Amino acid sequence: IITKTTQTITNFINKSKEKETKEEIPKDKPKKEETEQEKKLKQLENIDKTLNYFKYDYIDRYISYKEKNKNLRIDEIIMHVNIGLDNEYYTNTQEASKLNEYNILVNKYNFLKDTYVPENLENVNLQYARKDMKLVNYAKDAYEKMAQAAKKEGYHLIITSAYRSYNYQEQLYNGYVKLDGQDNADTYSARAGFSEHQTGLAVDLYNGKTSYTKFEETKEFTWMKENAHKYGFILRYPKDKEYITGYTYESWHYRYVGEEIANYIKENNITYEEYYIKFIENKN
Repeated sequence: IITKTTQTITNFINKSKEKETKEEIPKDKPKKEETEQEKKLKQLENIDKTLNYFKYDYIDRYISYKEKNKNLRIDEIIMHVNIGLDNEYYTNTQEASKLNEYNILVNKYNFLKDTYVPENLENVNLQYARKDMKLVNYAKDAYEKMAQAAKKEGYHLIITSAYRSYNYQEQLYNGYVKLDGQDNADTYSARAGFSEHQTGLAVDLYNGKTSYTKFEETKEFTWMKENAHKYGFILRYPKDKEYITGYTYESWHYRYVGEEIANYIKENNITYEEYYIKFIENKN
């Protein structure tokens, strides 16, 4: 039989043990030491977690670019670095992927080999081209459909340049360098291997009368602004986007990307580089 006194002693012992146990547990647990990656992420405040184009491998590049461009938002920093803009043009280049696909990206960071010739090149109908001009068949079909629609409305679209081989582009670029110097030539002409024309998806347009460099002054340009995207074409080097494309504004240079992409770019007023980073580069 447990007496009252025995019960009291037992309770006292149990409470003492409970107290000792509590005292053994430190009041402040040591904080887990931050990893280098976590420390770096803190330097990129307000990262949008929905950005599926954020690359952990680029953290150091993001931080460095942010230090040099404090006026930019984090999403802009990530976009610019992914495009390659934290490097000088024609540096840190890579061979273009998606060869022979309509959504290939060729620019000052993504090149084509000198041996690359796109598949399924076909001659454009001479009604809509200055002379023998070639495009990849599906781009040719889309262009001819667009040019025919424009003609029915009283507008004349004529290709003055389409597919160019690596060697042709090399001769063209070297000629511009001799004329204007390399720094100036690089603002309006692509080095061999870095030209969209080698993809067979790009065209330079004029109206058959006025020089292509004055295409913006023609009624055909106004028609293209309102209709090009309906046929899968985009104005590839738009005004006020030179810092992204690397080229001065070209009202005459259009690129076939397909109707879905062209419509999105038109609606959101972005470049093909930005679209590519957001929706194509990391897509399986």
